[in-house]
Amino acid sequence: MTGISQKLRVAAYAVIIEDGRLLMSRWRGPDRPMWILPGGGLDHGEDPYDAVVREVFEETGFRAEVDRLLGIQNVCGPVVRDGVELDYHRIRIMYEAHIVGGELTHEVGGSTDEAAWHPLADVPGLDHVESVDYALELLRALPKDGRIASFT
Repeated sequence: MTGISQKLRVAAYAVIIEDGRLLMSRWRGPDRPMWILPGGGLDHGEDPYDAVVREVFEETGFRAEVDRLLGIQNVCGPVVRDGVELDYHRIRIMYEAHIVGGELTHEVGGSTDEAAWHPLADVPGLDHVESVDYALELLRALPKDGRIASFT
């Protein structure tokens, strides 16, 4: 993609399910708010494990503990952000986690503005990003190589 700026974003996300409900954050996306898994971009030098724990707390108010690495989603392709076309490469590290403390709190001044528990059966009907489906499929299938071929 000659002439198009390249951007790489590495992020870590948590799949947290309690009593048949999935913890989600509402991302204030460029087009409209959409539901996403709690998580986000790594700070320079930050371990992804530490990043997902930090991001869950920032976006939901809950302290989380990671149970296991589920896999990695690799997405690359053109996007337009603020009128600029980018060759945008996203690496999403997906963890399964559980809550160990805290209370539901909405993020203020960040990339999300609401956190909520949603029944798993309702998730397909929510306006959500595709990485939620990818992560839930990782959790369901537990592929040895940590990737779902049908999503790549």
